[in-house]
Amino acid sequence: MYGTLLLIACVLAFSSGCIASEGTAAQVKSGDRVLVHYTGTFENGTVFDGSAGGEPLGFTVGSGEVIPGFEAGVVGMQVGETKTVRVPVDQAYGPYREDLVFVADPAEIPGGENLTVGEQVGITLPGGQVLPATVTSVSPGAVTIDANHRLVGEDLTFTISLVEIV
Repeated sequence: MYGTLLLIACVLAFSSGCIASEGTAAQVKSGDRVLVHYTGTFENGTVFDGSAGGEPLGFTVGSGEVIPGFEAGVVGMQVGETKTVRVPVDQAYGPYREDLVFVADPAEIPGGENLTVGEQVGITLPGGQVLPATVTSVSPGAVTIDANHRLVGEDLTFTISLVEIV
């Protein structure tokens, strides 16, 4: 009888261990390369971006390729999992910065005389990096250019589906 109970205990212990190890899927951690599908919305539910119908977004967790709140939301996910992540301004694109608004003489900008409000332009930084910006006003003697990201100052929500840990 003791031998039978010992055998049953061993079988149960072994099968529990097997179930736990088979049922434990890999979770995303820093340094992993991942592929995700996502939908980004504002607080009012308006969609501002997403990957539906296209290729999934690929990035390396911890590399700073995506905003901090999005990256943190992916950590711990398992392939096939979908979750909703709310990202506050400070973990998204930050607050609006007045120091990223520039006024320039249109005569000093190649094609400056043809710029229109809402047009996207590139500002070349001293290191050669190009910063995207938007023309916010145009007059004969001045063009105002805003280099703040279009999503600056916004709390964002993302529905994220983990496609693959590469």
